[in-house]
Amino acid sequence: MGYRTLRACVDDLRRTDHLLVVEDVVDAHLEIAEIQRRVYANGGPAVLFANVKDCRFPMVGNLFGSLERARFIFRDTLETVKRLIELKIDPNQLLKSPLRYAYAPLGAISMLPKKVRSGPIFQNEIKLTDLPKLVSWPDDGGPYVTLPQVYTEDQRVGGLNHSNLGMYRVQIAGNEYDPVEEVGLHYQIHRGIGVHHAAAIAKGEPLRVNIFVGGNPAMTLAAVMPLPEGLSELGFAGALAGHRIPMATTRSKLPIYAEADFCISGTIHAGEEKPEGPFGDHLGYYSLKHLFPTMRVDKVYHRDGAIWPFTVVGRPPQEDTTFGELIHEITGPVIPTVLPGVKEVHAVDASGVHPLLLAIGSERYVPYEERRRPKELMTQASAILGQGQMSLAKYLFIAAEQDDPSLNLHEICPFLLHVLRRVDWRRDIHFLTETTIDTLDYSSGQFNHGSKAIIAAVGPPIRELPTEVPGDLTLPDGFHTPKVAMPGVLVVGGPKYQAALQLAEPAIERFTSIYSASDTINQFPLVIVADESEFTAQTLNNLLWVTFTRSNPAADVHGIASSTVQKHWGCEGSLVIDARLKPWNAPPLIEDAAVTAKVDTLAAKGGPLAQYL
Repeated sequence: MGYRTLRACVDDLRRTDHLLVVEDVVDAHLEIAEIQRRVYANGGPAVLFANVKDCRFPMVGNLFGSLERARFIFRDTLETVKRLIELKIDPNQLLKSPLRYAYAPLGAISMLPKKVRSGPIFQNEIKLTDLPKLVSWPDDGGPYVTLPQVYTEDQRVGGLNHSNLGMYRVQIAGNEYDPVEEVGLHYQIHRGIGVHHAAAIAKGEPLRVNIFVGGNPAMTLAAVMPLPEGLSELGFAGALAGHRIPMATTRSKLPIYAEADFCISGTIHAGEEKPEGPFGDHLGYYSLKHLFPTMRVDKVYHRDGAIWPFTVVGRPPQEDTTFGELIHEITGPVIPTVLPGVKEVHAVDASGVHPLLLAIGSERYVPYEERRRPKELMTQASAILGQGQMSLAKYLFIAAEQDDPSLNLHEICPFLLHVLRRVDWRRDIHFLTETTIDTLDYSSGQFNHGSKAIIAAVGPPIRELPTEVPGDLTLPDGFHTPKVAMPGVLVVGGPKYQAALQLAEPAIERFTSIYSASDTINQFPLVIVADESEFTAQTLNNLLWVTFTRSNPAADVHGIASSTVQKHWGCEGSLVIDARLKPWNAPPLIEDAAVTAKVDTLAAKGGPLAQYL
């Protein structure tokens, strides 16, 4: 059942034609990352780089490059995990269908971490400088661990049952770090490690941290799972791995995953922060340099035959897209039990995940009335935005299941069309201002701070959605090249954004004020103003990425014939989202031209990866 080690997984993928080995010497500085991105984009296999320049360890990437491969890796245990979740939702199912849940008890036993005295991880001790130094994007501040499993415990009570395993990026050189004994630990708001860090500070103690790399792939997935506080990632990893996770508790003050390929062990001391970043992140931009906790490194271990797993993030879709798909597949059925009335929630990968959230809810408050305005949907929207990492969402579109039971959140265009046919902008958009947003989102110009918008629509359609630019459409000076991105959505090219942070931008005000509620443009319920309208309207992914990563609702949502009534803002005509790049936005990610040319030559050689490059 499952693999014990990363090496066993890699060997199995090689035997079954899910992995290719690159024997050529390849540089971990930009080159490996560009190869991985291209292989992923072309639907390629996992890739083992056997000879990494100036590094003694092989590196493996694209392990989770497709949902099919992820399912293959966990093929022995995935169904058992799903059954365990079904039983958590309704324990009575065990009595109704005992054969269906025959293996569930074994899965439950596997959820108990196993204390051991030692393990393979302690076979070798090395220096921090010996680790692979993956740099993914030209302006990254240094090399990073991109698939870390960061382990901490609540030091008020201690023990495996009070632990957190999270994936927080780790910078292992560059900036002001001592390359021998310091790493930067970037963790964002609403993460489990923050609770443990706060507890350690309250006790006046350093926070002990172990960073595992490799081991069973289940540990990697567990580190990114949005599990509720108090539910152990080690338990989830054990169920998915098919065996109890061995944690060595006698060789270190903090337990160490005995089967890991690598472990960086150390402490975080209160008040010790250094600049971390920039880092090319999953929104498709650089997250900029900021102060984050610095970890003092005590020990670095690796097992014999260790392999360094890595991933590369950037504008979606990338390999981490698979994590989101697999997480939804496993945890999706739990949503209605946590959020009553909510059928489904979907964080849209193409928008960078947190900027755009879609949901299907219910309207049951007054079932005998015709559905004319959102009621229960607003309660459910509030619950969604108060739940775990969903609280970081910036835009939430929610519709009622009763209006169309066939709605599917993974069919994004039909869902948005459903909303746009029904939404009444005079009442159906609601703002939360002066609140938290994703740490990596720079649309507000403020760190961890911004606004949210809820768009809730119910009832029968109130409009037809146009599919062509009207012949009599006129645009103000400086606005140009109108394009229909999808029915009902018009993208207009605009002049360069001019205003300073938190000041009104004159061009967008001129755009909205020139029209009345009866003008032709209002046939489109949604108008996007972008720097490049042709690019934005070219694909749905482009539309989602530009619109929702480059706008902050409170500042960048405008409307034609808008007004505020009893403190509620709305508009009679089109809703207008200003999705132009602002001076405070982080720069988008662009490959290094010289590295691109070098990777092109690898494809020309006709080697094993040529078809994927």
